[in-house]
Amino acid sequence: MTLPAPRTLYDKIWDAHVVAEDDGESLIYVDLHLIHEVTSPQAFSGLAAAGRKVRRPDLALALSDHNVPTIDQDAGTSAVMDEEARAQLEVLAENADRAGIERFAMGDPRNGIVHVVGPEQGRSQPGMTIVCGDSHTSTHGAFGALAFGIGTSEVEHVLATQTIRQRRSRNMRINVSGDMSPHVYAKDLALYILQQIGVDGATGHVVEFIGETIRSLSMEGRMTLCNLSIEMGARAGLVAPDKQTYAYLKDRPASPSSAEWDVKLEQWSQLSSDADAVFDRMIEIDANAVRPMVSWGTNPSQTIAVDEVIPDPGMLNHPVLRSEAERALEYMGLLPGMPITGLRLDRIFIGSCTNSRIEDLRAAAAIVDGKKVAPHLSAMIVPGSGLIKMQAEAEGLDQIFRDAGFDWRQPGCSMCVGMNADKLLPGERCGSTSNRNFENRQGQSGRTHLMSPAIAAASAIAGHIIDPDKL
Repeated sequence: MTLPAPRTLYDKIWDAHVVAEDDGESLIYVDLHLIHEVTSPQAFSGLAAAGRKVRRPDLALALSDHNVPTIDQDAGTSAVMDEEARAQLEVLAENADRAGIERFAMGDPRNGIVHVVGPEQGRSQPGMTIVCGDSHTSTHGAFGALAFGIGTSEVEHVLATQTIRQRRSRNMRINVSGDMSPHVYAKDLALYILQQIGVDGATGHVVEFIGETIRSLSMEGRMTLCNLSIEMGARAGLVAPDKQTYAYLKDRPASPSSAEWDVKLEQWSQLSSDADAVFDRMIEIDANAVRPMVSWGTNPSQTIAVDEVIPDPGMLNHPVLRSEAERALEYMGLLPGMPITGLRLDRIFIGSCTNSRIEDLRAAAAIVDGKKVAPHLSAMIVPGSGLIKMQAEAEGLDQIFRDAGFDWRQPGCSMCVGMNADKLLPGERCGSTSNRNFENRQGQSGRTHLMSPAIAAASAIAGHIIDPDKL
């Protein structure tokens, strides 16, 4: 009898969801379709034009996050000043209600950022395939789910058929070993990996993060890491489920019932790469080498430790990388050799699908407790969901932030994406816990430095970029 070939976690999930194969492509069944207001209107219009209905409304969840204001949400869409944004939110509500898709409206405490709410509600589970019209869908891979972003035409295809056409990716393994230092978090680890492998280092691959360091991360930390796997060029990021995963999911609204729980645990326990599984690329990362990290440029790999200086593009041998670095320095208003520590900031943003969970808010509150935001600087906290906001308020975190001078906001994508009222003014320099520092990402000519909630909190107090250990 021939034994089956060893398989990776990605291979196992993929194989379990193949409906059909043709000419190098596979038709993959989708277990969960997350929908928001920006990438769904045209998809629903396409369905209507073709006379089709939503195939499985029970396997979808609709949320309002990108365009929502982070104040006055109780007023509903009338609080949205931009006409196009307001129309998108209203159309989402109409489409979801007509199709019978579960929807959390703006102002509902269950609403929030799509990649925060899915796990929070227990909708994101091990072994699933999860799609959303948003690139950072990779976040859900923290649960051992194959999760990736799709385009608007693909959103329509999933709504109509509950399937999607895909080509199989290659397998990549990133093994992280060692202990992370105090004030070093999953965000720092992700930025360090990006610094090491670049924004195209995982292109064409699904990355599985393994190792003792990964196992020691909380579920929030794993979500942060998988969230940023897309910035490495990966199609998706994965962490095999374990006891921490199960503890997080236990008793959440959409998690398996007590009668089903043991059956699901048995299934989920099989979701790991086989010992002899072959990976197309393998990377080793020493967590002991990771310091608090800050981006200096205009992509997430242009990152240095907080105690380092801005690099000299002239030291880069590759002409494309050298040109990109020169352009980044010009846009960011920086010079080679400048220390990143001490760089004056105008704004601090703590939020986004990368770092807006309760663990992130606790880390920031612990640093700012009893201190004051620098007088020249504006700082805001945007929880990832209404439930996180409520939990933070129950723990008194909101009062710590308010007393320090932070603006305590309502949930949404906020300044991460610049599609709502929360934007940088031209030339403003922001310390941000979000995931992208592209040109104009947070506002026209705004300058973004990616960092962890700990560095952001410390920098808000200091008024400039600073190592939390030095505050």
